[in-house]
Amino acid sequence: MDLFSPVHLLLLFLIVVLLFGGRKIPEVMKGLGEGIRNFKEGMAGTPPAPPAQTPPAAPTQPSSEEKK
Repeated sequence: MDLFSPVHLLLLFLIVVLLFGGRKIPEVMKGLGEGIRNFKEGMAGTPPAPPAQTPPAAPTQPSSEEKK
């Protein structure tokens, strides 16, 4: 008997989706990937790369109704 059959993997995936929700999963996976990358860099003795930063959102112009 296999350790993880396709049915087990499907149930595991459904439980993860129920616990975290569809929108949180990419954030969790990104954090996990960054953690693994930092661990590997630490084991290799190289300094960790700075975290990627997203540019700030452009400010929006107030509408004519908000100016009054």
